[in-house]
Amino acid sequence: MTLAFPIGIRLLPTLNGSNTVRTFRYKIFILIFTFLCYTSYHLSRKPISVVKSVLNRNCSDPDVVDDHHNHGNNTKWCDWKPFDENNAGSLLGSLDLAYLFAYAVGMFFSGHIAERMNLRYFLSLGMISSGLMTVLFGMGYFWNIHSLFFFIGVQIIGGLVQSSGWPSVVTCMGNWYGKGKRGFIMGIWNSHTSVGNILGSLIAGIFVNTAWGWSFIVPGIIIGSLGILVFLFMVPNPAEIGCDLPDQSSAAKYAANEVSEKSDLEKGTPTIPMGTIAKSAEDDPLIESLKSVNRSNVHEYGAANTSQTSLISMTKEKPISLLKALRIPGVIEFSLCLFFAKLVSYTFLFWLPKYIHVKANYDPEKAADISTLFDVGGIFGGITAGLLSDFTGMRASTCVLMLAISAPVLYIYNLYGSLSLAHSIGLSMVCGFFVNGPYALITTAVSADLGTHEILKGNSKALSTVTAIIDGTGSIGAAVGPLFAGVIESSGWNNVFFMLIGSDIMALLLLLRLVYKEISAYFRS
Repeated sequence: MTLAFPIGIRLLPTLNGSNTVRTFRYKIFILIFTFLCYTSYHLSRKPISVVKSVLNRNCSDPDVVDDHHNHGNNTKWCDWKPFDENNAGSLLGSLDLAYLFAYAVGMFFSGHIAERMNLRYFLSLGMISSGLMTVLFGMGYFWNIHSLFFFIGVQIIGGLVQSSGWPSVVTCMGNWYGKGKRGFIMGIWNSHTSVGNILGSLIAGIFVNTAWGWSFIVPGIIIGSLGILVFLFMVPNPAEIGCDLPDQSSAAKYAANEVSEKSDLEKGTPTIPMGTIAKSAEDDPLIESLKSVNRSNVHEYGAANTSQTSLISMTKEKPISLLKALRIPGVIEFSLCLFFAKLVSYTFLFWLPKYIHVKANYDPEKAADISTLFDVGGIFGGITAGLLSDFTGMRASTCVLMLAISAPVLYIYNLYGSLSLAHSIGLSMVCGFFVNGPYALITTAVSADLGTHEILKGNSKALSTVTAIIDGTGSIGAAVGPLFAGVIESSGWNNVFFMLIGSDIMALLLLLRLVYKEISAYFRS
């Protein structure tokens, strides 16, 4: 094991000064850098929702580019084969299923891999591979490919490599930021999801009516380029460069209340007293090598390392298994809740531009632009959820409150969202606020809280696995939602929204046990 600095870090002016100053600078750097990284992930997965409108559309529409009168009785001349048949909705839904199911499966493996290899290498490789797959899908336009197996194959590989992103960036943030104001910080940070969706929609919308292949190629180049920067600059853990470790003491009432629920996990995750580590280090060649590397870093960069003990402690930690991670109180409930919450959110992600195009009769580019307002609302929803949960210390109750409001909001959006441009804008933002708020809170602050739960006794190598379990379970729902939407859409959009409302209610019900514990703990305090 070596702890070599990334090549690009040597160029940053953050290595000088006191340890507190250096730590602060790096925390800001990691916050911005991981934000850009995951923005690029969503930016590269958004184009398919925009391009659906031109893969299968109304070819008799006079606004369609080309002279449709020259095609006689062929009502499908402007569609892209094989999406030119009556089952186009199901075929487009199968593209979503292929990507999202592969993403969900890959997520469970990604958490394991991320905790067992250099996180910088893992994230960099995942981003470059994601860029290549996104570009390859776009090249199907220029190579005039009409094979469903080609597009599904690209989606499957793309889903697998894109699963590298979330466990990696959440682990980085969890390593650098403590629990004190984690909900607020991660609420702001999690806006990368909505920012990526917005940018992806806008970029794809520029090319969708002319050459839709560029809608994929440009985002693919962006995420691949950022992947190279990750290899050069990413520092996943503050202990690697001698910065102060964050305070991981729990702020959430549900976590503090659940500590009393003993599990076998505690027996399988022994802690080693710091004095014992220091004493045994004298006889451990690995620890001695770490000390040597650490001393050389101090000599080269002129910064005192106050985290030597933390650095040594990292080598004693072992990644936990999936079974032990599932025993952490709250993991199962939040995982199942995210299944339904993400089902709703990703149905909007992959089908909202198409829905607006059909219901409001806007052209594909305008529909793509309007759909971004859902994500604008989602930004404020995520921040509000983080602030509220920090203030109350009640993560589950915050989620349930927003889920309870989002169910009637979904119903109202379907009824009145297409009446006018003003209705579309206003209701899209309100809908995004309440739908994405709980989803954002669970995938960020809740995942980080559970990954650094008290019963783990400070083991920092559980965070990726816990994050992968929660988001992996949610991603299965994300795969099912768009697929069901593609099948149900042919019977009317009202039925799609009934499915979404039912899923929203299920997500709410799954958290009631934790809400009861939070409220009980609140009145006992």
